[in-house]
Amino acid sequence: MDGNGRWAKKRLLPRVAGHQRGVECLRETVKACGALGVEYLTVFAFSSENWRRPADEVSFLMQLFLKMLQREVSKLHENNIKLKVIGDLARFDDELNRHIRDAENLTVNNTGLTLTIAANYGGRWDIMNATRAMLKSRPELMDNFSEADLEPYLSMHYAPEPDLFIRTGGEQRISNFLLWQLAYTELYFTETLWPAFDRTELEAAINSYQQRERRFGRTSDQLLGDQLPDEKSANTKITGEQHNA
Repeated sequence: MDGNGRWAKKRLLPRVAGHQRGVECLRETVKACGALGVEYLTVFAFSSENWRRPADEVSFLMQLFLKMLQREVSKLHENNIKLKVIGDLARFDDELNRHIRDAENLTVNNTGLTLTIAANYGGRWDIMNATRAMLKSRPELMDNFSEADLEPYLSMHYAPEPDLFIRTGGEQRISNFLLWQLAYTELYFTETLWPAFDRTELEAAINSYQQRERRFGRTSDQLLGDQLPDEKSANTKITGEQHNA
């Protein structure tokens, strides 16, 4: 979710105003995803590199995260949304960690959209942390382990791999987000700054995804051959419901 500061600067507002508007935009996006049938939405709220920002901005972001949990979790629960928070949470203070645990416990049995917030998260950290946890739990794998052995220890082990990655703000890079999980994800970059990203923008991203042919290493002819005889005249591009962003 990139572009909060630039959105505010264009309006001669302090950067924190962009972050505040960004929270409102997230609320609207969650509603839109629920209406569109998205089953998993994962948002990059604060990266492990974001600690390098000015101290007052980092402090504001921590307070904003806390206020969001205090104000929004009951609404998420009422709408059957499950909340998960991934990342190295040890650096957060006790109050914030307590609210994270309470929010996850409150929504754990919900069966609608799973909203995951990545906070103090980095893809490299995730892989390293998973490897350490796996070897601690299963030391016999030290010399020989597979992807299937490692995957249960990754932060997003509970979710399918993402279908669609959306980055706002004009930057065209992954920036250490879900490095393991994005191996075959469709990438979508937009110049729109996050505070201006609305349902129309979300639908445009999903429409772009639906026009793509997902081959996973195979050829188009192979995909066509996998279809039933009465399906071979159909468009082989993915046109189904978006499930994981």
